Amino acid sequence: MGHATILTVDDDPSVSRAIARDLRRRYGEQHRIIRASSGAEALEALKEIKLRGGRVSVILADYRMPQMNGIEFLEQAMDLFPHARRALLTAYADTDAAIQAINVVDVDHYLLKPWDPPEEKLYPVIDALLDAWQATGDRELDDIRVVGHRWSEPSYQIRDFLARNLVPYRWLSADEPEGLRLLEAAGVGPESIPLVVTADGRAMPQPSTGTLAEAVGLSTAPNRDFYDLIIVGGGPAGLGAAVYGASEGLKTLLVERQAVGGQAGQSSRIENYLGFPDGISGAQLTDRARRQAGKFSAEVLNTREVVALRADGSARTLHFADGGEVSAHAVVLATGVAYRPLAADGVRELTGSGVYYGSAATEGPACAGSDVYIVGGANSAGQAALFFSRYARSVTLLVRGDSLEASMSYYLIQQLAQIENVHVRTRCEVVGAQGDGHLQAITICDSKSAAQTTVECGYLFVFIGAEPRTDWLGDTVARDGRGFVYTGPDLLRNGTRPAGWNRDRDPFYLECSVPGIFAAGDVRANSVKRVASAVGEGAMAVTLVHRYLEAQ
Repeated sequence: MGHATILTVDDDPSVSRAIARDLRRRYGEQHRIIRASSGAEALEALKEIKLRGGRVSVILADYRMPQMNGIEFLEQAMDLFPHARRALLTAYADTDAAIQAINVVDVDHYLLKPWDPPEEKLYPVIDALLDAWQATGDRELDDIRVVGHRWSEPSYQIRDFLARNLVPYRWLSADEPEGLRLLEAAGVGPESIPLVVTADGRAMPQPSTGTLAEAVGLSTAPNRDFYDLIIVGGGPAGLGAAVYGASEGLKTLLVERQAVGGQAGQSSRIENYLGFPDGISGAQLTDRARRQAGKFSAEVLNTREVVALRADGSARTLHFADGGEVSAHAVVLATGVAYRPLAADGVRELTGSGVYYGSAATEGPACAGSDVYIVGGANSAGQAALFFSRYARSVTLLVRGDSLEASMSYYLIQQLAQIENVHVRTRCEVVGAQGDGHLQAITICDSKSAAQTTVECGYLFVFIGAEPRTDWLGDTVARDGRGFVYTGPDLLRNGTRPAGWNRDRDPFYLECSVPGIFAAGDVRANSVKRVASAVGEGAMAVTLVHRYLEAQ
């Protein structure tokens, strides 16, 4: 297939020559450098590369071009090479417009012109984009094929699992000819869906997530029996702890039950995270953090559910649902929170068939032309409204409170107010969901008048409350009435240390009621429910783990 291509497009000939020259100087031996003078010319080049079976690693597009601007070009380029990393070239005066436009395309970076010296302002960015491309590879979307029904919850769960773990796949309906041919070739009927067919032709009817994880190359078994540090949960706090723990020489294992990234990984865009002025999607942030942890040799264990934790002398041992166990000197609990189930008639039966928890980004294109309803008034609900507004005919936020101001960041409220097809209904809640096989309508109750109305609805996304789901901890560590884990100062009641505490010191700030067990992020009682604070707590937990180990 030859060298992968770095493509640059700019309508200014002098700029086009300059960036191609700088790219060839650094990357010419390992990559083909192709430049185009317009979006249309660049698309023709990409189509030719596609037909020849070539690969494209990075695409650089000028923002301000006639006929087709950089954003419009990148939208079409993504259809041809979805795994190519993308950067926007902007002049200083264009940055505000470019940053707003970046919400349309999941751009990895933007570069200011001029980029002199390239050693400082160009090459580090391209290096990072190439590292990201090499980590995910250039697998085509049909490497893995999933055959299922549009409104089947098990089919949705498989698609969601693959998407959240950044595994490319191709979706085929069991009612369409190609889907039927795959079912026939696998020797199974429609009752065996979802059917997953791997790149090497292995057919797996109704696979468990563990079986699927192994088939797509995700790690599901630890490489050793004992570690310095085990982290339970792969959200921002867990990933932060994994990066800092492994980078400081601790033999580190991160255990994740579903998909690395947690709730943050499902976010369509995080715009208030330090260092990303143009915002970053949860998937991108997760991908970068996972690769960063891997760079420092942290192990990531997928689809393994922890069901118990016990203290064995100086060891801390985790028990898995399948009967296995693994131990470490210290444990960080970073299991985050889950969305609270919506207590309304018919919702449980339609979950996965029109009712979804979280943003369920895989459903975005399917929402085209539909009326989407979102329950919740916090940032996650606002980000979902922005995302689905690109596809849906209308998006309606259903909020129990009097306004969004008490629960949503100001910047999100301002953005939502500028989008014509986004509407906000306050002082209301969903009390029922109806549908034959899939969601077709919801019943909304106005809390002030108690009047109920039923509206047509094909998609309902739920973002209400938060549950830590820490029942598996039992009495091992102290928790509050809702299940959040007490740490540090919260354990000291009237100056008294927690029962069973066997150290001649007070618990460290993030330490639980058992020495050597720490909690970070949303699972911790009285924590700040933000991505940045979760990452910070993950890093802080590693510092405290070092103090704990030094005192042993």
